[in-house]
Amino acid sequence: MERLLERFGRHDEDQVALWATLIDKLRPPRPTQADKAVEKLRTLSHLLARRPDLLANLRTATLRLFDEHTQVTMYVASGLLPSTGFFSETFRRIGGRLLPEVIDTDYLKDFISAVFHRVDDEVWVNAIPDEEWNEFLRLLVGYQSPMFEEDASPLPNAVEEILEALRVLSFHVSAIGLDRELVRVDPNLEEYESPFLAQNAELLSYIDHYKKWWTTPGALIADDKHLTVMLHQCDEILQRVRKRAMRLGTSLTLTFKLERLRQHLERIHELIELLSELRTRRVVEDAAPRIIRLFKTLVRAECRKNVLSDYWGQNVELLSLRMTESASKTGEHYITTTRREYFGLFASAALGGLIIAFMAANKIVLEGQGMAPLNELLSFCLNYGLGFMLIHMLGGTVATKQPAMTANAIAASIGEAKGKTRDLEALADLIMRTIRSQTGAILGNIGVAIPVAMGVGMLIHFATGEHFVPPDKAEVLLAEIDPLGGALFYAAIAGVCLFMSGLIAAYYDNLSAYNRIPQRLRQLRGLRRLLGERRQSQLAAYVEEHIGALAGNFFFGFLLGGATALGVLFGLPIDIRHIAFSSAYLGYAGAALEFSIPLATVALSFVGVLLIGLVNLLVSFLLTLSVAMRARRISFAQSRTLGGLLLRRLVRTPHAFLFPPRAGEASQGQSH
Repeated sequence: MERLLERFGRHDEDQVALWATLIDKLRPPRPTQADKAVEKLRTLSHLLARRPDLLANLRTATLRLFDEHTQVTMYVASGLLPSTGFFSETFRRIGGRLLPEVIDTDYLKDFISAVFHRVDDEVWVNAIPDEEWNEFLRLLVGYQSPMFEEDASPLPNAVEEILEALRVLSFHVSAIGLDRELVRVDPNLEEYESPFLAQNAELLSYIDHYKKWWTTPGALIADDKHLTVMLHQCDEILQRVRKRAMRLGTSLTLTFKLERLRQHLERIHELIELLSELRTRRVVEDAAPRIIRLFKTLVRAECRKNVLSDYWGQNVELLSLRMTESASKTGEHYITTTRREYFGLFASAALGGLIIAFMAANKIVLEGQGMAPLNELLSFCLNYGLGFMLIHMLGGTVATKQPAMTANAIAASIGEAKGKTRDLEALADLIMRTIRSQTGAILGNIGVAIPVAMGVGMLIHFATGEHFVPPDKAEVLLAEIDPLGGALFYAAIAGVCLFMSGLIAAYYDNLSAYNRIPQRLRQLRGLRRLLGERRQSQLAAYVEEHIGALAGNFFFGFLLGGATALGVLFGLPIDIRHIAFSSAYLGYAGAALEFSIPLATVALSFVGVLLIGLVNLLVSFLLTLSVAMRARRISFAQSRTLGGLLLRRLVRTPHAFLFPPRAGEASQGQSH
């Protein structure tokens, strides 16, 4: 270490190599070993404190970094989204991972990339406590005598670069704030004087005053109160546009621009606060905490500049939140409270079970037509997709479609609870009602699908003398729902399809709102002449209310058929098991074997159907809940408390998880 620090005093040495070697010596064996990193930083500090000559070398090298390297790019680009667009940045990051970009160390941004050259360097840099970095920085800069107004001096290059970065950032904010995407969501940005323009004028004035105050003896300190007000107004408008986008719909482009605007405003706040810390005495020590925070931010940004997951997480958040909010409102309709609502849901699920029994029969017929593989695949997908759409249009319910919606409603409630006992009680009640509603829907589906399938099989046998399902095919159908085989794994695949169909439904709801599809339908003159104004308005209202659900159901059918096709095409163990179809197949198999199935086989098959349903529900529910909570930035630490509340309810009133209590019993239970 001493020999390395001695080399910092030589002007003919490669500065990039020296700093990279120094960071290599500070880097712990594993990035998560924060104690090792702290120990190495302290060792360096003790060595510098003991050897003033080595400290002078490192101090001189640090000053050279800020005097000889361009810094503006670091402040206006590092960690901030570019203006190129969502997909262009995606491809750039992918390309940057495969073929790294050329590094120009004349720019301090690239210098940091060359020195902290490992992706995980940001882990140990950020793990070292700020206090340790502050002590090291104070040692490095040494004692600086305070400079007062009458002792004005030339503007340091580092401060001048920050001021220039503020100028560039301000112009970027003005451009993004007047973008057509934002104005479309909030037309008030055009009707009134935009704070995005006002902040630019205020910031340019602030920069000029700051320079004069630093360089001119006796100059007044620049007042940034008005600038702060303008920046806060920009923050408020940003939040207002985000909220309006939640209601009116958003897109990846709008989300990208809102995230970029937020990042630029945050960076402006950071730099202004850093400059404010220098106002009192004009010494680096006063701004040390802010410098360390900015340093950590910049190192993390450069280390992870090509990490795609971070980028997608930032930009899909608003779109995910809009989609999950839409789904949570839909999910509230699937959670019953009263007995009337419960029986209404049961009747709706019974209708769904009736239609699914005929969908299962149609699939069996299609399998026997001897079609080409691709045609057979398309026929299966259309059978599923159009059947699920018919169920929705007739007001039926498919039990497994509920979790993708109810999970979002529960996530929204978790976000509101935030650990409050009263809210946790309400959340426990919501989960209990969800379980009860889900159970009722399952009973409605399978309670009708099984007897209808049996009835159809018996009627066809009575009318034609032949079984609808041949006995050997019936044995295959029973084997497919055997829980000891691969049925539960295939049920999990169907659960993933259910989860994806929920996202698709919410995406199309968002797409309809964002592109104003209902309003555009109302403007079609040809459609008005064909249907009349009243029916045209009804059609537009129906599309506005149901386009997401219809799209989700249609694509769910293609996901189910496509999963099976992937398994066939690639020879992979991929198939699907869906509780409603499995129950219908059980009914058809029973009729085909003339109900001569051994009791043990019947019990095992029925347990298989129930377990398939449980896996369907759990997988789709947990995946949806995870996405919904991540979109809302919720971390729920009260899960154990909530589990205790649910357990007490289960012990006290187990029947309430299966059947809604009477109105008097419900109010009494809530009072307890």
